Amino acid sequence: MIQHRYLKNVTSLSLDEDKCIGCGLCKIVCPHCVFEIYNGKAQLQDKDSCIECGACALNCSPRALSVKQGVGCAAAFINGWISGGGPRCRCSAKS
Repeated sequence: MIQHRYLKNVTSLSLDEDKCIGCGLCKIVCPHCVFEIYNGKAQLQDKDSCIECGACALNCSPRALSVKQGVGCAAAFINGWISGGGPRCRCSAKS
């Protein structure tokens, strides 16, 4: 499987392991395999592949996960796909 990368060390994703109950929903809903479950707790296996879609945080009932969804290129790609156009994000815009 090709591993997609966002930008190194810039994702807004954070995990509070003390709040995690190990349900595994984050691993199930994550489209980029960011999570693994070890010893009954979620672990960030590959944080840099997070596209900030927000699926993990929306499905985390104990609120152990947080992410600023819609802030990155993922939102541009999703909105472009929905609208039938190409992605339009500000990261590649010229000032």
